[in-house]
Amino acid sequence: MTPTLFGRWQTRLLLFATVGGLVSLLFAIGWIGPTPNSVYFWILGYVAIFGLGWDVLYNYLQKSRWDRDWPAAYQLLAGIWELVFVFCGVKLFGFLPIPLPKEELSPGAVLLHYSIVWLGVFITSQSLMRIIFPRWRFRGGEWL
Repeated sequence: MTPTLFGRWQTRLLLFATVGGLVSLLFAIGWIGPTPNSVYFWILGYVAIFGLGWDVLYNYLQKSRWDRDWPAAYQLLAGIWELVFVFCGVKLFGFLPIPLPKEELSPGAVLLHYSIVWLGVFITSQSLMRIIFPRWRFRGGEWL
């Protein structure tokens, strides 16, 4: 079943709150990454918030495809695009406020954090979501 817009939103928020929150916690306490800092939760929040807007675009593009499907390769491209957008907003242009000067946040740390969060969310959405919520796909991605 093709996810509805509300299904996309619910799934995104659930996965970022659980999987993304757990990965960001590991970064925030210093188990992963260069230095412990709460800035990773800010980055996670920006990706989640802006992702809700991107999902409107993704839903529109998905409807223009003949099979109305959104293959995993498109998810990868969407993930790369979201990384570029948030990275530019936080690190290059500084238009997204974070409680740390942008000079102190290394590009490698942002890339590592985003990559691990994205990989965790992708694997969970393709495997565990289908096991834990067996009817999730048949409800258009809505789990409530």
